[in-house]
Amino acid sequence: MRNLTRPFAVAAAGVLTLSTALLAPSSAAPPGPDSSDLRDAVTIDGLMAHLEELQAIADANDGTRSSGTPGYDASADYVADVLGDAGYAITRQSFEYDLFHEHGPSSLSVTPAGPTAPYVDGEDFTVMEYSGSGTATGALQAVDVTLPPPATPGSTSGCEATDFAGFTAGNVAVMQRGTCTFRTKADNAAAAGASAAIIFNEGQEGRTDLLNGTLAPPQAGIPVLGTTFALGEELVGLDGSQATVTTDVSSTRETTENVIAESTGGRGDRVVMAGAHLDSVAEGPGINDNGSGTAAILETALQMAEQGIEPTNRVRFAFWGAEESGLIGSQHYVDQLTKRERKDIHLYLNFDMVGSPNFARFVYDGDGSAFGLKGPNGSAQIEEVFTDYFTSQDLASEPTEFSGRSDYQGFINAGIPAGGLFTGAEGVKTEEQVALYGGEAGVAYDPCYHAECDDIGNVSAQALDEMSDAVAHAVLTFAMTKADVSGTKSSTDVRKQEMLGAHALR
Repeated sequence: MRNLTRPFAVAAAGVLTLSTALLAPSSAAPPGPDSSDLRDAVTIDGLMAHLEELQAIADANDGTRSSGTPGYDASADYVADVLGDAGYAITRQSFEYDLFHEHGPSSLSVTPAGPTAPYVDGEDFTVMEYSGSGTATGALQAVDVTLPPPATPGSTSGCEATDFAGFTAGNVAVMQRGTCTFRTKADNAAAAGASAAIIFNEGQEGRTDLLNGTLAPPQAGIPVLGTTFALGEELVGLDGSQATVTTDVSSTRETTENVIAESTGGRGDRVVMAGAHLDSVAEGPGINDNGSGTAAILETALQMAEQGIEPTNRVRFAFWGAEESGLIGSQHYVDQLTKRERKDIHLYLNFDMVGSPNFARFVYDGDGSAFGLKGPNGSAQIEEVFTDYFTSQDLASEPTEFSGRSDYQGFINAGIPAGGLFTGAEGVKTEEQVALYGGEAGVAYDPCYHAECDDIGNVSAQALDEMSDAVAHAVLTFAMTKADVSGTKSSTDVRKQEMLGAHALR
């Protein structure tokens, strides 16, 4: 999952829903077709066998399965081979993309220094993906920041060229996260003559930690850092002090691929897609992020074939490349579809991190009731299938925002209904969630998110088992339905997301 936006927060309304879900009758059958045989066949042993294979691939390839590396190529071979042997029609779709490289640590110093100096790379600040490279020195100059922060996210700092009226060329622009993309802020700063840009987290609950984001390719023209809210607030207080920013980064043009596996039966004008990104970050093997999602849809596909299920609607399983470089593989896939092919996709289900060790059960907020931003028409029905399933199993769940962090975004922007599951990344678990799911409060859902330690030991077997059953149930439900989930017309909310940029990098 991409480090694009805020950690996932829990709406108060969502918490109230959870308490009700826990009161559901015991052992109720989930709505829709009887998925019990398929769910029984999707076992934790089968899932772990796939994760062990992905771990072995990473171990044999410098500890990574990132796109553009032999580890990714071997992962793609594995998925294509096992699904091809199971009878699926396999397409290996290659594409080019810009791969971002960090060659050395970044640095930030200020004279006179603030009270929390020296500032630590990876704790107080970090280079944004697709930042420009080099060293820049200039006076700190805050740009339209709001302190204290607004009660709800809404800062427009750096979002308009007019925000830079009176900005002194050569200064270092200090901006606040908010309503526009990080790239918009960086480009506006560069156009105003800034020598570097610093974007700090906005400051509301869930928006205080280190802001580790992407600008999306191509590289920006100036060095760009993301920081914690605390450091950003300190830098605003140091307005006019001399700052030096150093980044040592580059990008190269690479080729990688998506792997697509499709059933040979079912209506070709009613395609049900289930997707998971196959690549890891460069730092580690990516067994939770996203070996877990890969294993869930891979095993579902294999067991559907093993049971001889003849779907009413064609089923297409997608394993995306270059997700960690900016959702590039899935966006390429959507971009190359014809108008007819887009219309034929009934819906898209996304599974990115479904085995987090300190997990919660998140369902994407298709109807917008929790976060105010709904998916295309039909997304509410997808959400309902998942929430009804969890209720039938006496399992709590809660909504999570369509924030643009994963591969559903290209489908949403194309007006295709979308939904899916998530067990949490760098966001921190609350006491209320511990009461629902167990685990540890005040600790990230995945403490090894985007790190070397995201290995075979970084997966909750309970979460993976429960979430994969929900995956299997939803895929079968939509594969067998003869009903329409309300078409593919884009809603006003989808157009609002498009205005935020292809990946909603806010």
